Amino acid sequence: MTVEELAIRVIAACEARSLDHMLTGAFAYNCYGIPRATKDVDIVVDVSGPGGINSIIAELKPEIEFTDQVQFDTITWGRRHIGNPVEDSLIHIELFELFEDDFVKTQFSRRKRISVPQISIESWIPTPEDMVVQKLRWARPKDLDDAGDILAIVGTDTLDMPYIQNWCSVHKTTDRLEATLARIPPM
Repeated sequence: MTVEELAIRVIAACEARSLDHMLTGAFAYNCYGIPRATKDVDIVVDVSGPGGINSIIAELKPEIEFTDQVQFDTITWGRRHIGNPVEDSLIHIELFELFEDDFVKTQFSRRKRISVPQISIESWIPTPEDMVVQKLRWARPKDLDDAGDILAIVGTDTLDMPYIQNWCSVHKTTDRLEATLARIPPM
């Protein structure tokens, strides 16, 4: 199973179980930034839906095995369930539970359904503005580079910059936004 096939399988499982979801990570980033390879599929799931996260895990078995322990992610501040295809432990799925955080809830409510080129199917993904805000919030070097790429490629004249600036003010990441904008070469 390729990572693309895994993404398609997990999205289909969410839709089969009628659970609201949002593809994130590299698959979503590749829609707005400089495409890059990945070995994982990240999906945020609204666990308040019928059957919750366990219904997706059940839908994916026996092809994908999940660890019994739910992990708390210190970067995203959420609970996640990690699974690997039985025949390939080099790729994995991370199911993140949607949780009570004003930004996370707003980001999820603003998600949009688009055709994801890497997998040639439609899926729900975050808006580019929400990806920039999230990447600046996490602030790992890779995330800051990603935020800069999205700002440069999508363009500050196209993005809703007041929205981004507002959330950066809330998260106290305005300095990160300004530094990232300063690194973008003139086009």
